[in-house]
Amino acid sequence: MSSLFALSDDQLRAAAGQALDLARRLGASDAVAEISESVGLSVSTRRAQVETIEHTRDKGLGITVYIGTRRGNASTSDFAPAAITQAVEAAYNIARFTAEDPAAGLPDEDTLERAPRDLDLFHPWDLQVEEAIEIAQAAEQAAFAVSPRIVNSEGANVYTSSGHFVLANTRGFCAGFPFSRHSLSISPIAQDARGMQRDDWYSSSRLASALASPRALGEYAARRALARLSARKVKTRRVPVLFEAPLACGLLGSFVQAASGGSLYRKASFLVDALDRPLFAPHVSIHEDPYVPCGIGSGAFDEEGVRGHKRDVVADGVLRGYFLSTYSARKLGMKSTGNAGGAYNLELRSTLTAPGDDFEAMLRRLGTGLLVTELIGQGINYVTGDYSRGASGFWVRGGKIAYPVEEITIAGNLRDMFAQVVAVGADRIVRGGKVSGSVLIDGMTVAGG
Repeated sequence: MSSLFALSDDQLRAAAGQALDLARRLGASDAVAEISESVGLSVSTRRAQVETIEHTRDKGLGITVYIGTRRGNASTSDFAPAAITQAVEAAYNIARFTAEDPAAGLPDEDTLERAPRDLDLFHPWDLQVEEAIEIAQAAEQAAFAVSPRIVNSEGANVYTSSGHFVLANTRGFCAGFPFSRHSLSISPIAQDARGMQRDDWYSSSRLASALASPRALGEYAARRALARLSARKVKTRRVPVLFEAPLACGLLGSFVQAASGGSLYRKASFLVDALDRPLFAPHVSIHEDPYVPCGIGSGAFDEEGVRGHKRDVVADGVLRGYFLSTYSARKLGMKSTGNAGGAYNLELRSTLTAPGDDFEAMLRRLGTGLLVTELIGQGINYVTGDYSRGASGFWVRGGKIAYPVEEITIAGNLRDMFAQVVAVGADRIVRGGKVSGSVLIDGMTVAGG
């Protein structure tokens, strides 16, 4: 690790300690400092030509100072002692003139993770620019080789990033860990007599060796683009809707947004006062596990140093937990759930899912209705739960894909959609910190031409 980063873990800890000591000397009642460093490479090609080569090397220190329940924050990318001093003084002076906030302050000591576990999140990729170019070009070549109807490309991208950080506060918490993340993506364009269609696919992992091969990724993305050619509109009707697995992960994201403390204490969510009440269909659970080894959505502690919890946020369809930081928990009169920064490895599960419930089985279960493979826009009202988004995908008849569809809108209400989940597929996929198979919802309004 020492050869990858300019600073050692000990140097990060020393700089964080310097910031905290100075905050104390200025008169702060408490303070927290986070210091980090990262390096990365991103290479993009388009039609075999190199479009971008981007090297990144970032570092930063953020300091939050508390004077009682008044809070100030400042940051610097310069780790020289004078620059750190200036940042701490700025945060302190901001706190002096900030209004009192009874919810402000460090996490309760009994919530801090004092013995962080090693989750094997650091697997740097010694990737040279020439190799990255070859990988991106190979993905595009594979896509073009699928069919002469693949006529263009929005490009392929290879990305790798590694970093390390230390989080420390004046309650004696000081911890951090190194991490890495890598990805490969491609977006081919297909054409026929009726026009052009594009699609994309990507693979990401903490481990470069776990990424999909460039050939497999390019071929799959090309087949997806080809399948969308000669898309039609459909007449407005109410039908069952099958969300492809990546979009089902997006539905999980909508659930997290509605169940997050910031939305709840602002009364900006339809899940206010919904704890311990039925939300999903009774066969559905949503499991959170921050401690999956090598997991994309894993973390030894949250952004405040609070330990996470392996738990069922939804059990037997009933909402059992929210996603709370220290601040939002205090605003709600509750306890932090260790979710400052979001959810961790959230998985949608169903007791009805069988090992053989692959994508084809889910199409058969759908029968006649809409398979959604792309959503457009942000038409979700989290106060009411109303859901209306542009979509494209495929019309399914008799359990088989009949033809592609586009320029349609799907509409419903998240509360109704969650309650009407009738099946979750075994075709699970990981997208960020979310895991799900395809999801079949009993009925939504599909509006077309």
